[in-house]
Amino acid sequence: MAEQNTEAKLKTLLKQQKVQLWNRPYTADDEQPGQEHMQELALRYAPLVGLPVEEVGVALETIRAQAVKRGNRNRVFRETGVATLELLLPRDGNQGKRLRSSLETRLDVAVQQVLDRIGEQLGYRHIKLILNGRTLTADRPLDQQGVKNHSKIMVLKGSDAELLAREEEERRNQSESLQRTQKGFQILSERDGSEDPDSSPYLEIADQKGNPLRIPHTEKKALILAMGFHEKGRSLMKRRQYDNALSHLLQADQQFSQCGSALLSSVDNYAVLQLDVVWCYRSLEALSCLEDSRTRLQRAEEGFLQCYGEHQQRLLMIKGNTGREDALFLRLYLLQTLLSYIEGNDSQARLQLSKVETLYGRLCPDSEKMSQLMALGFTEREARLGLRACQGDLQEAAMHISNRRQERQELTQRERQKKRTRMEAISTLMELGFSRREAAAALHHAGGDVDKAYHILLDSSQAAQTSSSLGDGAVAPEMVEQLLYLGFDQASAEAALQLTDGDVQSATQLLLDNQGVLSPELLSPPSTSSTSSSPSSEEPSTSSSASAGVRMERKKRGRERENQDRQGKPTEDNELVNEVLEDIPRHEEDYLDLTLEEESELISTLKTYLERRPTHTG
Repeated sequence: MAEQNTEAKLKTLLKQQKVQLWNRPYTADDEQPGQEHMQELALRYAPLVGLPVEEVGVALETIRAQAVKRGNRNRVFRETGVATLELLLPRDGNQGKRLRSSLETRLDVAVQQVLDRIGEQLGYRHIKLILNGRTLTADRPLDQQGVKNHSKIMVLKGSDAELLAREEEERRNQSESLQRTQKGFQILSERDGSEDPDSSPYLEIADQKGNPLRIPHTEKKALILAMGFHEKGRSLMKRRQYDNALSHLLQADQQFSQCGSALLSSVDNYAVLQLDVVWCYRSLEALSCLEDSRTRLQRAEEGFLQCYGEHQQRLLMIKGNTGREDALFLRLYLLQTLLSYIEGNDSQARLQLSKVETLYGRLCPDSEKMSQLMALGFTEREARLGLRACQGDLQEAAMHISNRRQERQELTQRERQKKRTRMEAISTLMELGFSRREAAAALHHAGGDVDKAYHILLDSSQAAQTSSSLGDGAVAPEMVEQLLYLGFDQASAEAALQLTDGDVQSATQLLLDNQGVLSPELLSPPSTSSTSSSPSSEEPSTSSSASAGVRMERKKRGRERENQDRQGKPTEDNELVNEVLEDIPRHEEDYLDLTLEEESELISTLKTYLERRPTHTG
C-alpha cells in the first residue's frame, strides 16, 4: 500500500514535468537505466515527496522498468496481436500477499483457454477471472467481454480439497455453491405463501419493521435472487472467506441489474451491496482495480443520499433516528480514504481519515454502557445498535430497545392472528367442498377475503367446465390467430382471451397494458388483483416509500422437515431450501451490526502510513 502511494505521487510529478522515463537519457538503447540521470531525478524528487533519496530511487526505477516493459508489450501487440494481461493472483497462504503475474494471449480466444492455462500453471482446479467487477464468461472470447491489452484481471480460486476437509461448512467449491444458492432461492422465489407455511417455507419481502410489501410477482422473483446472493455473500464475509464471498456478491450485482422495479431507487439494498463488494476488494488486496472500486463507492454514496436524504432527514422520518446507519457511512468514508491514499493524495486522505476517526469514536460503544444494558437482559447486538441509535445515551438506548422488542412482539402476535384467521378461512372453504390446496391458493390471491376466495373457486370451476365442454381449445382458434398476427405469443393470447370472455379488443388492450406478458396475479379473476382497494387481512400492503430498505423474512423458523421421501430423508429441493435459509439473518438490522474490528485495524494502518510522512508536498 505504501509503495502504491509513493509511485502514485512520483507519477504525478513526472506527468506534470513531462518526464518520459522510457526515453533517453533515463533509459539507454539497451533498455538499461541511465544511472546518473536517474540519480539526479531521485535527488530532485525526494524532498518533494518527503522520502529518503534511496526509497525514491527504487520507486523511480520500478516506474521506469514498468514503462519500458509496457512499451515493448504495446509494440508486440501492434505487430502480432498478442496482448499481455496483468493478473492479480490468489494469496500465497492465509497471511501471504496477493501475487502478481502476466499472461500473453490473443484476445480473440475463448476465456476457457486462458482459464486452462492459468489453472495448469498454478495447479488450481476451480478459478474465475474478474474484470472490473464482472466475471468473464468461459465460452466467450476475451475481446467481446471488454478485455484489452494490459487489462488488470483478478483471479479467484475455488475451495480446494484441503480447505474442504478442514472447514465443514465449506463442503463444495465456489461454482457448486453459486449454483446451489441460485437454485435454492429460485425455488423460494416461486413460492408465494399460498401453501401452508408450516409445510412449505417461503420468503416475504418486508420493510425494516417486518411489514410485508406488495411487489409484482416478476419483480419479487428477481429481488429474491439478488438479495439471496447478497445475504450468502455477507455470510461468507463474516467468516472472512472473501474469495467465495466476492463471487456471490458479484452474482447479486448481476441479479440486481435485472430488477426493473422503482423500489430499488428508494431503498438502500443496492448501495449496501456496492459497499460490500469494495470491502471484499480491500480484504483481497485487489484495490489495484481502482476504477471499479471508485465507481462502486460513488454508486453507494449516491444510493445512500437518495434513500436516506442529503442530511438523512428521510431516514429520521422513517425510523426516528439515524445512528445505526452511520456504520455504513463509516465504512464508505474509510474506503474512500484508502483510495485517496493509494492514489497518492495524502492531504485528501488525511481530511477523510479525520472524519472517519470522529465517526468511529461516536459509533464505538462504551464498554461500561454495553455491560449495563446487557445486565438488564438485552443482547450484545441490541445494546450496540441501541447505543448507536441514541448517540450513546444509556437511558434512551434502554427505552429504544424495549420499544423495538415490543414492536416485534406485536408483529409476531399479528402474524399468529393472521395465521389463525387464515386456517379458519381454509377450513370454511374446505367444508364447501374444495380441496385444502385450492382453498389456500384462492385465499392467497383474494388477499384473505373468504367471500372473494369462494368466488374465485366458483369461477375457476365454471371455467374448467367450459374448457372441458369446448375440448382442448377453450377459445376460438380464429380469435387466437388475430392476436398472434399482432405479435403476441400463443399462451399469452389464449390466457388473455379467457380472461376477457373471448373479447379480442379487450384481450389486445390487456396484453398491451402488460407488455404481452400476463403475471400470475392477472390470471386470477379481476376482483383478486393485488391492487384491490379493499382491506386485506392476509397481507397488508405497505408503500415502498415507508421503508429505508427491504429485507427478506423467512415465514417458517427452523429447518424444513416435511415433503420427505419414503426413507424419511428431505427431498433435494428441501435440502437446497434449508441450505439457503441458513444464510438469511434472523435480525432485520443484521447488516448494520458491524463490530468495527476490521475498520479499527484499517484506521490504524492508514494512520501509521500517513503520520510517518511529512504534511508538506513541496
